[in-house]
Amino acid sequence: MPQGLLLIVSAPSGAGKTSLVAALLDRDPRLMVAVSHTTRTRRPQEQNGVNYHFVDAARFSEMVEGGEFLEHAEVFGNQYGTSAAAVDRTRSAGRDVVLEIDFQGADQIRQRYPEAISIFILPPSQTALATRLEARGQDDQSVIRERLAKARWEMSHYAEYDYLVVNDAFETALEDMCCIVRAERLRRQPQQARLQALLRDLL
Repeated sequence: MPQGLLLIVSAPSGAGKTSLVAALLDRDPRLMVAVSHTTRTRRPQEQNGVNYHFVDAARFSEMVEGGEFLEHAEVFGNQYGTSAAAVDRTRSAGRDVVLEIDFQGADQIRQRYPEAISIFILPPSQTALATRLEARGQDDQSVIRERLAKARWEMSHYAEYDYLVVNDAFETALEDMCCIVRAERLRRQPQQARLQALLRDLL
């Protein structure tokens, strides 16, 4: 069985990454998102084991020391990490895995898995990004200003990614992401592994 793809998706806060990835997963049953571990407080609408694995700081530190994470990083004072065992198990079963991580985590993943495919989602403008952050109603103005400043820093790393998707019209951005996944699946190496019987018959 061919190993599944490893897709990295990054974006500044408010660019629509979570919504796009959720819609992508709804469209494509072969995709599976890697559920990260985090030390941040669970929001009312979130479910443990679905949105994140919520753990305390002590447990997170134990996992770091035990080498259980593919990558881990601190974001706005909270720790986030991706389980190595869960990702490897899913890919070995032939499923394609999506990692929603920031550029720091993406760099760690590339070092371990140079075959990873990376997508960076951009907002259509700074004004649109600020409007989206304010519309969420989750943060006060000081936090929003901090997120906007961090967004500029994050977006400066766009050149480290294979693909850039601008989330202006949601459906267009979603279609762009679907096209990326489809094109990557059609590359010779994964196709050669999937089509062994056909190739033997043809040749």
